[in-house]
Amino acid sequence: MGACHNKIEISAPVGKVWDKIKDFHDLSWARGVIEKLDKVGDKSGDQVGAKRVLNDAFHESLLSIDHDNFSFTYSIDDGPGPVAKDLVSHYKGVVTLSPVGNATLVEWNSSYESKADSEVADFCNPIYQALLESMKASF
Repeated sequence: MGACHNKIEISAPVGKVWDKIKDFHDLSWARGVIEKLDKVGDKSGDQVGAKRVLNDAFHESLLSIDHDNFSFTYSIDDGPGPVAKDLVSHYKGVVTLSPVGNATLVEWNSSYESKADSEVADFCNPIYQALLESMKASF
């Protein structure tokens, strides 16, 4: 089983960071990384089962959301390169926020099954790091 682990500290309170990222259908904070987001289906961005397509390439579904613990999980159902549905399975991403004094630690982790675990990590880690940097820059 493969995994990705990325994190960043943001100089903003956890509630403020959560308010910005909790909507699965709103990645306006990810300018320069996410150029296009299409909502799929009729679920809102805070409902389990919400679906989206990012940059016409990544098909994702919201698996859980926990407002009390500032966390959500999602799946990548299909995507480009090594995250294509016939190359990777059981892809689960987890975003968790934790207070660190007046700042917030954002952790973006994922696990998956693939015959090429390192290719998936090499593909996804730079994307997650860019998303985290963009999130930080939005504050």
